Amino acid sequence: MKNLIPIKIILIVFLFSKNIIAQTPDNPWSIGIGANTVQIMDESIESKNGFGPMVYLGRYLGAGFSIGANYGINKFEINGSDKDYTSVDTYLKFNLTTKKFSPFLIAGYGLSDFGDKLTFEGVFKSLGAGRTIIGGAGFDILTSNKLSINLRSTYRWSEEKGTYKHIQHMVGINYNFGQGDSDKDGVPDKKDTCPEEPGLKEFNGCPDTDGDKIPDNKDNCPEEFGTEIMNGCPDSDSDGVADNEDECPEEEGLFEFNGCPDTDTDGVADKDDQCPNEPGAVENKGCPWADSDGDGVSDNIDTCPEEAGSIENNGCPELSNEVVQTINELATQINFAAGTDRVQGRAVLESLNEIKILLDNNPDGNLIIEGHTSSDGDADANLQLSQRRAAAVKVFLVNLGVNPDRLKTEGYGEERPIDDNQTLEGRAKNRRVQFRTEF
Repeated sequence: MKNLIPIKIILIVFLFSKNIIAQTPDNPWSIGIGANTVQIMDESIESKNGFGPMVYLGRYLGAGFSIGANYGINKFEINGSDKDYTSVDTYLKFNLTTKKFSPFLIAGYGLSDFGDKLTFEGVFKSLGAGRTIIGGAGFDILTSNKLSINLRSTYRWSEEKGTYKHIQHMVGINYNFGQGDSDKDGVPDKKDTCPEEPGLKEFNGCPDTDGDKIPDNKDNCPEEFGTEIMNGCPDSDSDGVADNEDECPEEEGLFEFNGCPDTDTDGVADKDDQCPNEPGAVENKGCPWADSDGDGVSDNIDTCPEEAGSIENNGCPELSNEVVQTINELATQINFAAGTDRVQGRAVLESLNEIKILLDNNPDGNLIIEGHTSSDGDADANLQLSQRRAAAVKVFLVNLGVNPDRLKTEGYGEERPIDDNQTLEGRAKNRRVQFRTEF
């Protein structure tokens, strides 16, 4: 009954162990307790087997290999005499699988003593303990998170005096530990996404500083309680733009304006809109363009912003129809010789002087000088000639004192005849200039 005590201890430990894993890289260290019995392999010796306790320590190396050491004691009868048995071993262990039932092979070297006690001087041949070569097999049974049952049998060979070739059987329980946890958060470093900072198991060891159920490593605002849709950031005004990106976090706004409103819907956010309640132009900071001269043409497109004019003339004043008609009557005297752009002749000069006087008397209005040709010659050449004729008349008027800003030139070549190009008289009339007020 006395020899059954170690077995009882093992069973009790097994029954009350629930939270365990096998010796692995996550739990590289292993300690164990167990019971052993020894069977002498010499038929000339009568022996009665006994049971005794055993303790061991192991360290996982990798790829299924472990190293370990064990110490066991026993008491049994040899040839009618009571003997104390002691063993001290070191060994190399190789697990064939990583499953819950894992067979293994074992080999090692140790000391065996059949006497009163083990003396470490027995490492020498002249003393009682014998140096022993060990080889055997067994299996581990993984039960839960950190605990495994270990059963093994080893053949122990020694030729030294006072020893016997024998087989040692052992059963025990291993407790495996030593998993790395740098931040002490209960998540092993191997499984810890944030091994340098304490965290939560539900987030693989990462913290959730603001308690918004989004771990800090995935939270764009780890110090502020936020929502998943905002990647952990708050959205105070509920406009769909997170506060850290919202330029107006206290006002509901639009995504395209970084969370700011555009009250007048003119495409300029209120914070940048100098006229937030009045639709305006983006180029004018959200305000409508002014119309300084009140002519209905805004200053940004009014060619004459300080003078009231017509919409048709881009906001500039126009000469009256009567004045333009008079100018064009005078222009009938302005003709050109075929193929030339020379302004010459007394009648031509007098007409241009009269036109200058009319313009002086009517300062509000501009003129476009049109140049024309007959159909004689090449059309492209005629177009260029018409442009030169209009430019020549402008130069002449400017020399007379007309403001050049009031004059613009255009050439139409032979496109706009006023008479028949099949007659000499008609072609002469078509070699001309005309005036209009659109500018």
